[in-house]
Amino acid sequence: MQRPGRYERQGTMPREKRGLDTSDRDNLLPESKRPKVPALASVVVEALKVDSLQKICSSLEPILRRVVSEEVERALARLVPARTGGRSSPKRIEGPDGRNLQLHFRTRLSLPLFTGGKVEGEQGAAIHVVLLDANSGHVVSSGPEASAKLDVLVLEGDFNNEDDDTWTEEEFESHVVKEREGKRPLLTGDLQVSLKDGVGTLGELTFTDNSSWIRSRKFRLGLKIASGLCESVRVREAKTEAFVVKDHRGELYKKHYPPALNDEVWRLEKIGKDGSFHKKLSRCGIYTVEDFLRLVVRDPQRLRNILGSGMSNKMWESLVEHAKTCVLSEKYYIYYSDETRNVGAIFNNIYEFCGLIAGEQFFSAESLSDSQKVFADTLVKKAYDNWMHVIEYDGRVLLNFTQSKITASEREPPLVSTSNYPSSYNQVSQIHSQSSLPLEQHSVEMEDGAQGEDF
Repeated sequence: MQRPGRYERQGTMPREKRGLDTSDRDNLLPESKRPKVPALASVVVEALKVDSLQKICSSLEPILRRVVSEEVERALARLVPARTGGRSSPKRIEGPDGRNLQLHFRTRLSLPLFTGGKVEGEQGAAIHVVLLDANSGHVVSSGPEASAKLDVLVLEGDFNNEDDDTWTEEEFESHVVKEREGKRPLLTGDLQVSLKDGVGTLGELTFTDNSSWIRSRKFRLGLKIASGLCESVRVREAKTEAFVVKDHRGELYKKHYPPALNDEVWRLEKIGKDGSFHKKLSRCGIYTVEDFLRLVVRDPQRLRNILGSGMSNKMWESLVEHAKTCVLSEKYYIYYSDETRNVGAIFNNIYEFCGLIAGEQFFSAESLSDSQKVFADTLVKKAYDNWMHVIEYDGRVLLNFTQSKITASEREPPLVSTSNYPSSYNQVSQIHSQSSLPLEQHSVEMEDGAQGEDF
């Protein structure tokens, strides 16, 4: 008996084989191997990333180009002399007469410097430059170099060491600083100096930009012989010390050296404008440097209590030291022991005791004997307690007042001169008596006038 075939048993007819189309193959692939269609959100994020990156690259491109350009120029400046000459230029080149010519700044700059402010020497002095023969140390006052014109330049602060005065012309040129792209010229004003007999004076100069954008964050001023002049001999360039140029807004908060009596108290060191110390002093009526000094003289402990524990001993010393550099006025005060006005204590404008006036003589505080100092201390304390009774004098008026008491017949030298009175806080200790009578003799007279008090 014939066995039924496979298809017959199943009751089906044989079918032809057909190939799988693409959709069928995709359905048969495992889930992990199917190509993923990116979500809309991820497409947007990727597009934003690309756009942001392009913007960053666009903004960085000019900066990178400038930095690369500067570095390439420096490298070329160092390589070109070596390639053309076969070796680097010598550090010093002497003239045909054996002189080693160098430019020098003779005046130190007044620091700090601010944009828009005048570049000056210390204490507001003019800035002088000289042409020296380094071999002799003398100013070169003759020859074409002694009347040459000089260019004033700005150098990078890290150019050359302070104690190294040897560099080549190419090294100097490679450290010249120009203005930032899109900015005004970095240095404006009189950018040339004319030497006369080897000496010159800088004119008005002003920085238009601060120094925070260069690598060293500092500038130097430089001088060189103007192009086309004195090319037959090398004249070494000059440079100042490195300095910071701050934005002019910082000048509003700078300290004064020395401070003025009418300066606000925050102009002193260790007291910041609108800071805690400044507010504490203002609350107690201490607004100016003069107010501060008067309390230093009369009651330093109270002043320290006002400032509080935040003012360390070191800070206090720096603060008082700075305040004492203040130049005092010619105003003086006298407190007399009684209505007869035979003996009086004299104080300067910050209420500091300077000495005694007795009759027609002035005795400085330093010249008093021990017994006289006891009397003076008592009188000074009494004056402070009764300050409303002191008499104010102008220094010149006081001089005339004391001199008017001297009769022509006596022909004695002035009993009080302007040299007796200090013009600054630190000069108080230098007062000396110029009395015409012996101190011991007048001491007896004052004892009588004081009615038995130990003077």
